[in-house]
Amino acid sequence: MLTYKVDDMTCGRCAGRITAAVRAIDPTADVRIDLGRHEVGVRTAADAGDIEASIRDAGYTPVAMAHSAETTPSAARTGCCCSGGRVARRNVRCHP
Repeated sequence: MLTYKVDDMTCGRCAGRITAAVRAIDPTADVRIDLGRHEVGVRTAADAGDIEASIRDAGYTPVAMAHSAETTPSAARTGCCCSGGRVARRNVRCHP
């Protein structure tokens, strides 16, 4: 599994944009998001460079972490991109 630290991913909308960007490269990719840790895990047959570029093109800053077959981040909602230009605000839910 490819794993990226994406500190500017802070809410469900961010996670959705990243997931859509990755799936534009590989529609069968398994994308796991952990908002609490700001991590994106991707199980894919696509090239790691292409996946990283797709996340960048979506407007985020991925930093590759150690890739592992066992890394599976879980979903969590901890912040929002709506205010302050993607500044995390804990326990705020503005997207239904």
